[in-house]
Amino acid sequence: MKKLLLAATIAVAVSTHAADFGQKVEQLAKSQSLSLFGTIGTLGASSSVQTSAADANADATKLLTVAPGLTVKVISAAANLAPNIDQIAFWPSDTNPTHIIACNEQGSGQVGVQSIEIATGAVHTIIASGLTSCDPTRRTPWGTIIVGEENGTAGRIFEILDPLNTTNVTVPNSGYGASSDPTHVVALPALGQFAFEGIGILPNGVVYLSDENRPGTGGIGNPGGAIVKFVPTTLWSAGAPAITSLAQSPWTSGSIYGLRVGRNSGNTDVGQGNEFGRGTWVAVTGTAPINLRAAANTLKLTAYYRPEDMSLDPKQLALGKVRACGTATAQDIPATTSNGDNNWGELYCLTDGTVADAATSTSVPEIQPFVFGNYDFAMPDNIDIQPGRGLFLINEDGEGPTYATPRNNDIFACLDDGADADQLSDGCVKLMTLNDLTAESTGGTFDASGKRYFVSIQHNITGHGVILEVDGWQ
Repeated sequence: MKKLLLAATIAVAVSTHAADFGQKVEQLAKSQSLSLFGTIGTLGASSSVQTSAADANADATKLLTVAPGLTVKVISAAANLAPNIDQIAFWPSDTNPTHIIACNEQGSGQVGVQSIEIATGAVHTIIASGLTSCDPTRRTPWGTIIVGEENGTAGRIFEILDPLNTTNVTVPNSGYGASSDPTHVVALPALGQFAFEGIGILPNGVVYLSDENRPGTGGIGNPGGAIVKFVPTTLWSAGAPAITSLAQSPWTSGSIYGLRVGRNSGNTDVGQGNEFGRGTWVAVTGTAPINLRAAANTLKLTAYYRPEDMSLDPKQLALGKVRACGTATAQDIPATTSNGDNNWGELYCLTDGTVADAATSTSVPEIQPFVFGNYDFAMPDNIDIQPGRGLFLINEDGEGPTYATPRNNDIFACLDDGADADQLSDGCVKLMTLNDLTAESTGGTFDASGKRYFVSIQHNITGHGVILEVDGWQ
């Protein structure tokens, strides 16, 4: 009898432990979506729907399915809205925006930068041509717009004054010649050149920049993209009046420093295999514009697999501290080939002391992993941190549409790290999925309320741009 009881006890224990604990954690996060994520529910499998152009033109909200409790409305689906709208910035503020300023990620012969009126969806062109793969867009603390090119070592950053009254400007296809309206649009050679993607601007004008570069670019064994920071010669005074001339921009001159992880053995414990932990800022010297990708190789800066968008943590910034979190897109697996990487990508968070510390070369940067990708959550691209609740919303740019059973790309929400022992997100859920296998979502950004989320449905089935607003967070 004792043997039978023991066997029964063991059987029950085995049965209990056979249930996957990780799945229980995932289910718990979904069941508590209202308290954790501010939504009534979450989504399960990614959509496999392909909306027709006719249906999307009749109602562009059909391009996106959202979690229960969230709602979608069209900001603009105008025929003249550029088809590859990428990152966006609010104008004149995040608090009461009237317009969106957006990059178009196409060639130099197409429109580069547009403004979109939020109330009407009306579009006007700010930069008509000359930009190649315009991607990152930000509003500066001194009241201008900056845009960058994701264009290898030829990438440039331009600054725009008074964007709503700047129309159809042309810029040189390459180099730093004058634009057709140098009063309102100028290039910024002091920031150097690489494939600009992630940009995090501090209130004092210090800016973090990442290079959207793939390992092996230019030759096998070459590193991926580096992260640098630019410190203006004259720091910006937070709260000062907006500039009235581009000559007053803090980014006309300054110093560039590159992130190199590894402080052991006199800061020499660096190189392949050491991409997380504490590090140093290494001076990047040369005549502007510096080829930052070449400098990264020479200076042995730490590299990541296609570091893309970057967002500053508003809660830490309110405390006067620096925390910039970004994505490394990596390489998903196309199901049509046996040579896929299965490198799902990751999110990282970089701290750099206080805002004042960040304006020096002696601050101590620390970069740590935050989210690791997986088959369902692959190739994270754009990122924004929700004001108030502090959710991380990430636009996926994976190869799902090429899988043997095609699936659309999604938008995930991730919790910040809590009081547990690790420094990773406490959990992620799927809140939105596209219904267009030709498209990806990009530029997802919250306004200051944290209740309104604006996102571009890039290169979608309609052939023109679509910007949607998602509301309903509790």
